[in-house]
This record gives sequence, C-alpha cells and structure tokens, in this order.
Amino acid sequence: MPVVTISASYGAGGSQVGPQLAHRLGATFVDRAIPTAVAERLAVPLSEAIAHDEAVRSVLERVLVRFAPAAQAFSGAAPPSELLDERSYLNMAEQVIRELAASRSVVILGRAAAVVLRDEPAALHVRLDGPRERRLEQAMRLEGVEREAAERHMRETDRARKAYVRQFYDVDAHDASLYHLIVDSTAIALDTCVELIAIAATARADPRS
Repeated sequence: MPVVTISASYGAGGSQVGPQLAHRLGATFVDRAIPTAVAERLAVPLSEAIAHDEAVRSVLERVLVRFAPAAQAFSGAAPPSELLDERSYLNMAEQVIRELAASRSVVILGRAAAVVLRDEPAALHVRLDGPRERRLEQAMRLEGVEREAAERHMRETDRARKAYVRQFYDVDAHDASLYHLIVDSTAIALDTCVELIAIAATARADPRS
C-alpha cells in the first residue's frame, strides 16, 4: 500500500499534485479529512476543528512574537494556553495520520506528515519546491490571483509552515534528510511530477518492483 507524504512550498503545486497522485495510485487523498476526523474524536464541532486547522499561522505568530525574547522553548515555563490548545489538536491529528497510513494507501499533504511518519518503512516522503520567482508565477497561474496577492500568500504560507514544523517538531522543513525525493515542480510540469512520484512510491512500497 503506497503511503506518500507531500511537503510543498507555496506555489509549488502541492494542492494539484496531491489529488492527482492519489488518483494515479488508487489511494486516498488526505487533507481536509484530517480536521473532520479530529472533530469527531474530540467531540467538537467541525467548524471549530477547521478553525484550529486553518488558524495555526495566527496562533503560532502570536505565541512566537510574545515569547520570542524568552529563553528557548519558554525556558521550562508552562506553555501558554493557546499552544496547549493547539497541541491537543496536533496530537489527535498525528494519531489520525498514523492510523490512515497503517490501514490504506494514502497521499497526505502537509501537516508535517513526513516527520510524523518518519519511521514508517514503506512511506515515501516528497518535497515540492522551486525558486521564489517561479513559484510566484505558478501560484498566480494556478490560483488566478494578481502578483501582490500571491506575494502576500507566499509570505504568510511559507512562514507559517516553517514555524509549524520548527515549533512543534524542532526540525527545518527544508532539511533534505526528511525526504526521499525533492522535486523542482516549477521546472517540471506538474503532471510529470505526479508520474515521477508515482514511480518512486511504487518502488518504495515494493522494492521488488
């Protein structure tokens, strides 16, 4: 059962490659299914789970700005309540990711899944990236937005993802050792990226192939 995690910088096409790859592999694409499962298990409204899922950036920014002058990792002090609240969602999301990976073929986009599943022997961890300017151009084309909006989204999204994995997992999202395959998806057509990843995922799941 192929298990693929995709980490993607803004404009690298992760939202396009992920679903196409899942279709190509006959796998389940996992993105918005995570907050749905978390909501059910924590017995909270789906809207609240989605709000937490999408609010990681704002919560992290408030926490990091407020506590940046303090010694690293709060110097043993109790974490702020906002971070504790996010941690409960994070822990449940990790559990959902592990269970999905153990039970079926999945393609998981984001959520530091490469770190969560780093000990999964057959999983393929992929990073999609590219030069900033080319990612901006691709984002404008894929999202149909003007340059100013794309630049704003890039600043917010890339900063949020970097802060997320650093704050909760103490790793660098750009660390090549986290991934088996790193692709410049601004230089290689997204359809071709799908095929490359599919080949690698099949080989990873079954070394005899």
